[in-house]
Amino acid sequence: MCKFRLACFLLLATFFCSYSAARDKIVLSTLNWEPYIGQELENKGYVNEIVKAAFSEASYELEVLFFPWARALHVATLGHVDGLFPEYYDENRLTDFVFSDPFPGGPVGFYKRKDQSIKFSVDPRKDLAAALKDLRNYRFGVVRGYINTKEFDEADYLVKEEVINDDTNIKRLYKNRVQLIFIDKYVAQYIIAKRYPWYALELEFLDPPLEIKPLYIAFSKKAPEYKKKLESFNRGLKTIRENKLMEEIMMKHGF
Repeated sequence: MCKFRLACFLLLATFFCSYSAARDKIVLSTLNWEPYIGQELENKGYVNEIVKAAFSEASYELEVLFFPWARALHVATLGHVDGLFPEYYDENRLTDFVFSDPFPGGPVGFYKRKDQSIKFSVDPRKDLAAALKDLRNYRFGVVRGYINTKEFDEADYLVKEEVINDDTNIKRLYKNRVQLIFIDKYVAQYIIAKRYPWYALELEFLDPPLEIKPLYIAFSKKAPEYKKKLESFNRGLKTIRENKLMEEIMMKHGF
């Protein structure tokens, strides 16, 4: 009888351990950054769906908390959540974070008013430093806490005015309070089309884009088992890339 009870106990323990493992939770902070991720988007956007699917492959349940970006970065830095996404890679953040393998993002660069004859003197994809120096007489709008490009962020000779989000930057550009804003091209197009369609007559992207930016999860080094969670996500991401699920998700969301 004792052996039978012991066997039952071990069986139940195994079951509950397996059940618990199957429901391990990842908590990530993020922002409303349409069309990539947002509370009002279908399945919260393709970035959320890709990350959720990758974690699901590793038997993790994803919980996403939406904040303004500076707050999302703050809670992740302190380890109150497992990490934040979608993030651009930045060596300056390696003290606090470890970055996942990349997943698809989009083109970044500058938006301007159409009535301003601003243009690049050289192709910024070939010599961004030179291209930026020729723009030093303009005021730039940036979002507090965002990573942009290494050269742009380090260009301390440029006048940069911080705001809390891309929406505010676009409105300030429209009112000519700044002459250029750093922004993802698709984000700008989405905000303008959804909220300020009349802005499309006045604002445009300054071609060419500076970069095509891949996206990452930045796992907080202060969160428990961050290395294990990083490895689990990378394995899951590889799986959904190989089985074409990532491609299906992006196509469903129009990317």
